This record gives sequence, C-alpha cells and structure tokens, in this order.
Amino acid sequence: MIEIVISAFILLGAFLSLLGSIGILRFPDVYGRLHAATKSATLGVISIMLAVYVHFHFIEGVFSGKVLLTIFFVFLTAPVAGFMISRSAYNVGVELWDKSTQDDLKIAFENKEKNKKKARS
Repeated sequence: MIEIVISAFILLGAFLSLLGSIGILRFPDVYGRLHAATKSATLGVISIMLAVYVHFHFIEGVFSGKVLLTIFFVFLTAPVAGFMISRSAYNVGVELWDKSTQDDLKIAFENKEKNKKKARS
C-alpha cells in the first residue's frame, strides 16, 4: 500500500512538472510563463519530496527533517521568486500579451503616483 502512495506522489509530481513545462512553452508572455513555472513546478517538486518523505518514514523507518525543510523551503521561496521576477519585469517595461484585458498593476502604480504628488504638495 505504501508503494502505491509513493508511486502516486511521484506520478503526480511528474505530471505537474510536465504541465509546467508545457505552460512555459505555450503561454504567450513572460507573466503567464512565470505563473506556469512557479505554480506547477512548485507543486510538482513538493509532491516528489512528499514521496521521498513517505519512503523514508514508512519503509526505512527514519524521520527525515531535511526533506520536510526542503518542502517548506520550496513552498515559501518559489512563489516569492516568481512574484519578484514578474514584478521586476513589469517595472522594466515588459509588455503584457496583446489580448490581455486587465492590468491591475497599472492602476496600482497610477494611484501610487497620485499619492506621491499629493504628499509633495
């Protein structure tokens, strides 16, 4: 039974990583590609690391804190890194896809500039 659970986690992780790779190739702009890379790749790596943890804990009989720390580290850092890369791309001026219908950061930056001007006055 444990082998089935481990295999399911590994297959799920491989499938999510494959989806992330396809998303990187298929999405039209850098923002969609970063979304695909961070969401699915993060979940894929976490699923595979959960399989490693289950293997060590139930088959080997060893508690592996390093694996849990790896899961925690990937869970925290990968989405933040994707967010920071996309935010810096936006600040540099990388264009959105032509058919994008909503630009929330543009509104936020316009409001921020208005508030700065009011503070100076």
